[in-house]
Amino acid sequence: MEKTVETVELLERLAQSCGVAGEERPAAEIACAELKRYTDDLSVDAMGSVTAVVKKGSPLVLLDAHLDEIGLVAAYLGENGFLRVGAVGGVDRRLLAAQEVVILSDEPVEGVVVSKPPHLLSAEEEKKVPKVEDLWVDTGYTTEELKKRVCPGDRIVLKAGFHRLLNGRVCSKALDDRAGVAAVLRALELLKEEPLSCGLAVSLTCQEELGCLGAKTASYSLQPDLAVAVDVSFAHTPDAPEHKCGKLGEGTMIGISPALDKGISDALTALAKEREIPYQLEVMGGLTSTNADSITVSRGGVKCGLLSIPLRYMHTPVEVIDPADVEATARLLAEFVKKAGGIHA
Repeated sequence: MEKTVETVELLERLAQSCGVAGEERPAAEIACAELKRYTDDLSVDAMGSVTAVVKKGSPLVLLDAHLDEIGLVAAYLGENGFLRVGAVGGVDRRLLAAQEVVILSDEPVEGVVVSKPPHLLSAEEEKKVPKVEDLWVDTGYTTEELKKRVCPGDRIVLKAGFHRLLNGRVCSKALDDRAGVAAVLRALELLKEEPLSCGLAVSLTCQEELGCLGAKTASYSLQPDLAVAVDVSFAHTPDAPEHKCGKLGEGTMIGISPALDKGISDALTALAKEREIPYQLEVMGGLTSTNADSITVSRGGVKCGLLSIPLRYMHTPVEVIDPADVEATARLLAEFVKKAGGIHA
């Protein structure tokens, strides 16, 4: 499948914006700018989620992906300009030591997470990964200088660039879930000239990393009849169990779970086969740990499916995806929306 320059550029704009959970405004601004190409009926709700109605009608189909990313938060200003931090979401604390970070104050402040030299580690310390709350950030400022620039509660993002790898793959922070956001936006592009027989809404939600909170309020407000959530899932690496992972570059992952609507999962699978869209199945025995879990139980219940984009090195600053999988996801979303009237019936 062609990996368009436009898709990669969209991924870069989205992933390189900042949107640590609970403070998604910069990412939301980028998302709103992209959505305005398809509708003027959009808003940012009280929590920070972006919601939009692309076409009014019944049944109303919702396409959802989350805007927020994992990160840190400024917790305590210590002596000599050192800053104590806390985790926002499931940060992989194994790799935090010696990472470059940016504190998102009114004027961003750069720093590095402290790392004790291996020569000074005790035998016990060598066996343990420090807790996030035991780490410090070194900004280079004195305490008094730091207090003028940073406030407790300021979000902190891991500093990471966007890199184009071999075979068209890309690497960045926050591809969980800006890759999903990109897939939803690409689906809107594919649908923009289509005469739809259903309504279409979009939610690009906040605070998924804190428990899928934004999806609860956004889906309640939009009142969809059908929904498809888009997230990322594990792509196989040699150190990971193959049966729990998808494969990079082999298409979108169609979710199969007791928490998802079987009719939608079956319809997505049938459409992928019919339209020759690359896909893989992801079977889960319970909840999906995605926004789909919240959307499903919104109001009186919503029939909800799940598509996931294979991603390596989740919750790190070097997440890797194949843009071809984003395109496959977008194509399948578009095909589902075009058929949604018949599926709902």
